[in-house]
Amino acid sequence: MTIKFVLLVNKQGQTRLAKYTDSTMTTDERRALEGEIVRKCLTRADKQCNIVEHRNFKVVYRRYASLFFLIGVDAEENELSILEFIHCCVETLDKWFSNVCELDIMFSLETTHHILDEMIMNGCIVETNKSTALIPVQLLEKTRDG
Repeated sequence: MTIKFVLLVNKQGQTRLAKYTDSTMTTDERRALEGEIVRKCLTRADKQCNIVEHRNFKVVYRRYASLFFLIGVDAEENELSILEFIHCCVETLDKWFSNVCELDIMFSLETTHHILDEMIMNGCIVETNKSTALIPVQLLEKTRDG
C-alpha cells in the first residue's frame, strides 16, 4: 500500500492539513498538485464516485461535515480499502477530539499530525485500531502537561 499524500480541506478549498510521504516533490509542486486536486474533487457532484485519477495518482476522497479527506495513492491501489481507512481516520480523530471539526484540526495541528503518523508510516497503513493509535498521543500530551 503506498499512500503518497493525505489532505484535509474545507468546503472553500483551503488546505487545513497536508501530509506527504513522497519526498521527491518540491513545495511548489505540492502546492500546484493540491490546487489541481482540490478543484477537481470539490467541484464534483455528490452523486459522483469518490475516486478521481489525476496525473499518476488515484485520489480517494470523502466528505465529513465541512471537511474533505483526500488521500492520494498509487494507481493500482484498492479504492475501497482507502475509503475504509479514511473512515477509520475520522473515527480516530472523533475519539480524540469528541466529534472532530475543522477548528479542532486547525488549533491542534501538531496533535492531528501525530495521530496520522501513528496510523501511516512511510506511505503504509500501520495502525487501524483507534485506541492503539491514540496511546502514543496520550503519552505525549501527558509529558507536555506534567
